[in-house]
Amino acid sequence: LMITEHQLPHHHNDNCGEIISHIPDNDVIQSVADAMKQLGDPTRLRIFWLLCHTEECVTDIASAIDMSSPAVSHHLKLLKSAGLIVQRRDGKEMLYKAAETPLVSYLHQTIEKVGSISCPQ
Repeated sequence: LMITEHQLPHHHNDNCGEIISHIPDNDVIQSVADAMKQLGDPTRLRIFWLLCHTEECVTDIASAIDMSSPAVSHHLKLLKSAGLIVQRRDGKEMLYKAAETPLVSYLHQTIEKVGSISCPQ
């Protein structure tokens, strides 16, 4: 829903109406908020960063970040529900990787810029 004209009670600057007309709708804001909420947890942030670079099973992820497989599975479920990762079955194993979406790409880049992390690829 785009707001075309909006009168504010106070008039502090000339371009506020233009800015207000570009406020993202609630669904977009909720999607971004959900993603950022999940990445607010250091463990999920580490898992997400790892999965931005490789596809892995729960056992390998757990080993890489020194956690139990059940704990990692819990974090993966939350990341998946936020649309940050996807899964696929390979025989008896489930493999996980970052979703290929613009939001995931931007979040990946932001993590690396904010953390001064060099991408291995």
